[in-house]
Amino acid sequence: MKAMIFAAGMGTRLKPFTDNHPKALAQVNGVPLLERNIKYLQSYGINDFVINIHHFGGQILAFLGENDNFGANIEISNESDELLETGGGLLSAKRFLENEQTFLIMNVDILTDLNITNLINIHELKGGMVTLAVSDRDSTRKLMFDDKMYLKGWKNLTTNKKTVVGGIFKLRELAFSGVHCVNAEIFTKITRTGKFSIMDEYLDLMKEDIIIGYQHTANLIDVGKPESVAEAEKLFR
Repeated sequence: MKAMIFAAGMGTRLKPFTDNHPKALAQVNGVPLLERNIKYLQSYGINDFVINIHHFGGQILAFLGENDNFGANIEISNESDELLETGGGLLSAKRFLENEQTFLIMNVDILTDLNITNLINIHELKGGMVTLAVSDRDSTRKLMFDDKMYLKGWKNLTTNKKTVVGGIFKLRELAFSGVHCVNAEIFTKITRTGKFSIMDEYLDLMKEDIIIGYQHTANLIDVGKPESVAEAEKLFR
């Protein structure tokens, strides 16, 4: 299986580090996030990667070159002209992924010990278009699932804005973990172009396609802020 690592973001929450570096090279216990996640996925047998770059992308290319790509096969989706967000970034990388039956997506600033094999097995067993790793943790944004763990909505807890389909009112609210398993058929379904969030596309797709939630209890840290680095260093050595 091939994995795409979203590494193009500006990392504004990690300032001042990201004033001069990409967030992918922020370190936890002396090891850059990108290196950690490449090796994490390699531990589950994944060795083919697509990495998108934008903010200080040259530093990422140099880092990979200096380390011989960590023995992985890496293709670069270059967004140097325009940062396309997660959905636009995926669409821009279509040529690298469209011939895969299934591929994995992971945010570079997520650190987790989630069992990737279990996630992939659930995706194949349930037969959905997308399987989202989710957990019961604090977040201002929650995805909403029915009793089959089918995605049925989204809620912003700060603004109380929400989107729900199917007229179902008793739904399980869980936080997205930044890891998802996706069928390449999605490229025939995406309607947006340019810069957009993949989650907006999923919320449209859920009306007609099955999007599964895979609930887990694994350790997970969104290394998006300086204080979260300190938290991650307690869990990931």
